[in-house]
Amino acid sequence: MQLLWKYPLADEGYVTQRAWESAILDSCPFHPEGGCGLEKLGTYPRVEPEGMRVARWWCPKKRASISLLPSFLAARLSGTLAAVEDVVALVEAKGVAAAVDEVHPPDADDFVGLACALKSIRRRVSAVRAALLAIATLLPDRFAGVRPTLAAFREALGVPRVLALLREIAERHLGALPVPLGFGTRAAA
Repeated sequence: MQLLWKYPLADEGYVTQRAWESAILDSCPFHPEGGCGLEKLGTYPRVEPEGMRVARWWCPKKRASISLLPSFLAARLSGTLAAVEDVVALVEAKGVAAAVDEVHPPDADDFVGLACALKSIRRRVSAVRAALLAIATLLPDRFAGVRPTLAAFREALGVPRVLALLREIAERHLGALPVPLGFGTRAAA
């Protein structure tokens, strides 16, 4: 299970201050009344940003782990919400081919190959579109008629970056929202 941790610093500050070491889970989400034996389980690493770790706890009664995902990280995708947003915005503006060339250039030392680059980009695009559609559906008073694109949501909210703000706006629905904003299931790639 993932829970949102509204940590005030972005990725670099979080890593340099080793914020995961000071993470506190006040109560077990499965047993808020206590008595389950909740214990700190340690951390797990994230591929991106480099050096990132996420704090984790264990509920022995439920036999489940709980992680505190910093608010700037994408759920179940590597990287930050800002990085995911950059890729999707690039696809919306220039298309998938241009995004592949820019995000995964063929001459890069860590080039993953065309098939993997396409899969990675399409996965982010479909996940963000599914999350935007879900938010428009869950919050019709606020987003009625807004198309499920970053450009449309940016215009509707009057902001240059939208994913982190949408996570805040739809916080009570995070359990049902698809990744990368929420903790629900992944969109089909």
